[in-house]
Formats: sequence, structure tokens, C-alpha cells
Amino acid sequence: MRLSNRASAIKISGIRRVFELGATIKDPIDLSIGQPDFSIPEIAKAEAHRAIDEGFTRYTLTQGIPALRGKVAEHYVNHYGVNPEEVMITAGVAGGVLTAFFALLEEGDEIIIPEPAFMIYEHWANFLGAKAKKYDTYPDFQPRPEDIEKLITPKTRLILILSPSNPTGSVISEDNLKQIAAIAVKHDILIISDEIYERFCYDSEPTTISKFYKNVLIMGGFSKFAGMPGMRLGFALGPKDLIMEMRKIQQFSFVCAPSVSQRIGTVMMDYDFAPTLARYRTKRDIIFNGLKDRFKMTKPAGAFYAFPEAPWGTSTQFVEFAIKNKVLVIPGKEFSERDTHFRISFATEDCILKKGIDILNSLADNPPAEFK
Repeated sequence: MRLSNRASAIKISGIRRVFELGATIKDPIDLSIGQPDFSIPEIAKAEAHRAIDEGFTRYTLTQGIPALRGKVAEHYVNHYGVNPEEVMITAGVAGGVLTAFFALLEEGDEIIIPEPAFMIYEHWANFLGAKAKKYDTYPDFQPRPEDIEKLITPKTRLILILSPSNPTGSVISEDNLKQIAAIAVKHDILIISDEIYERFCYDSEPTTISKFYKNVLIMGGFSKFAGMPGMRLGFALGPKDLIMEMRKIQQFSFVCAPSVSQRIGTVMMDYDFAPTLARYRTKRDIIFNGLKDRFKMTKPAGAFYAFPEAPWGTSTQFVEFAIKNKVLVIPGKEFSERDTHFRISFATEDCILKKGIDILNSLADNPPAEFK
């Protein structure tokens, strides 16, 4: 069977490989997968049952049900003073990225993305024949606006920012956001801001670059804060002409976001996230305070990830030993050209975090002979 060259541009995710490996290990300490350790609350479950009882299982409008689109727009108006031109509901943020890239990119175009970053952006750019140029955020994982500007050429179609970030847990400072916005204004370039972890900000109030620049496509969703990653519900806000093209592409690909999920989303937009945020701040402190004496690491300010440096060997080598000791973490090369750091997800029970910390610290203190 002949397969397309485009398909070969997308690599199998190492994250999924670790996930599958975990299924073969008895009682693993799983700090690998980026999904919350909670599900939707009872009020959302009741809404899902109500939707099913009402037969709300058919196609919706391609752009999403009006009630949810209105709730999403209202959130950005009330919290950030941002009144988007258009809103659409997507099949997860991944579905939004796909439709946006299909609407924007031609072969030979360039996009500017952070290093490190979740791999989906580079893979989809490669699939479409575009090139991802990377701005280095090591060691503190804050973008340096001058480095972004150096990468801009006549072929540049968009600048991507992640805040809070997967895999680093970093939150871009407001001053940096303003500087990046000024660069985009100067060069008239679209910014895509992935804000899926928007509500997971531990040391500052959430913000958005769209406060400082109008030509921004915001990507967000419900997988993380609402505890529903398998229900594939996201949203996109931004310029009307772009959203209308994305809507057309979604019509002929995903058709629409899942109908019952959209009903749940209308409830979850108003749900009080403060107790969950406090609980995850505690988890962040457990993982950082537990590892900082033996690992070089930046304290995560958002999301639910830490990205420490491997204490010996490459991150791949260290992760291999961690997995042999039943601790599942992700090597940094899945997100980066460097094989120096590894990703920890602290979205799990506190007792599991503490077990993982003990083993990781023991591995740091007792490297194999070849790394001493």
C-alpha cells in the first residue's frame, strides 16, 4: 500500500508511547499524561443527562451552539475587556489548530513557535509543507521578544505563544506580552495564543495578549479546567475572516464539536474554579519543593507541569531509568530539539506525587556507574 508523504511528516507521539507502556507496568507512578485528576462536577453531569434525555445528540451548527459561543465571548469580555469579532466552538484545541493551519498556511510559509513546545504545531506545519522556526526560551522559559523578531521574514505567517505552557508550566509576563504584541503590530503578523491552561495560573491573575493586539486568534478549551479531555470541546476567538474560513474547514472535517459536550460547556464556563486552582497550587508546591534541591528547575507558574533538567545523562536516558523504577515521565526531546529536560505532570493524587518525588530524588543521588 502506498501512503502519502504528508503522513510521514507526522511522528508518533512519545507521550502516547509512555501512556501505553504504563498500561503494562504493575502499579506505575504515572506522572506522564497531561490530563486532570478530576472529572466534570455533578451539575455538569446533570446537564449531560438532560441533554441526552432531550435527544440533544444530533449535529449542531458547525460554529457551535449560540449559548456556548455567547458564554465564551462573555468570559473574555468580563475578565479581560476583550470583545472578539467572532467565536466558534471546535473539536478540542487540536481541532482548532488543524482548522486554523489549514486556513492560513501554504507550502513554503513559515511559522514562529517556542522552543520547547507541545509538538502538534510543528507537526501540522510540516504536514502542510510549512516550516516551523523556533525561538529559544531556555533556561527560564520566558520568550525574549528580540529573538522572535529576528526570525521574522516575508514568509512569516504567524507567531505562536503558549501561556501557560505545556511542557514548561511557564506563564509569559505581561511586559513580554506587550513587547511581543508591539512586534506583531510592527510587522502586521497574526498571533495564535494557545490558552488552554488559562485558568491554571498560580502566582498571578490570568491574562491574554489579545488585550494588547487585535490580530490574535485565541485557542482555548475545556479539557483541562473542566476535567473533560475525552469529550473534545474547544473554542477559537479572533478575526472574523479567519474564523469564517476555519468554520468552513470544520464543516468538511469534524462537522461540529460533540453536541452533548457543548451543553456541558455552557455549565462549566460559569463554574467556580477557585477550589480546584488552590488544590493544584498545592500540587505545584509539592513537586517543586520536593525536587528543587536535587534538580535544576524553574518553578512552574501555571498549567500542571514541571520541566526539570535531567541530573545526569540525557533526558531520554534518565527517563528510561525512571520508567524501570515505575515512574512514568516524558523525555524533553518530545517537545524540544534538546534532550536535556523531562516533563512531569503533577495532575495526580498528592500521595502519588510524593512517591514519585522520592524515587526521582533517589535516582538523582544514585546514578548508574557510567554517569558518575
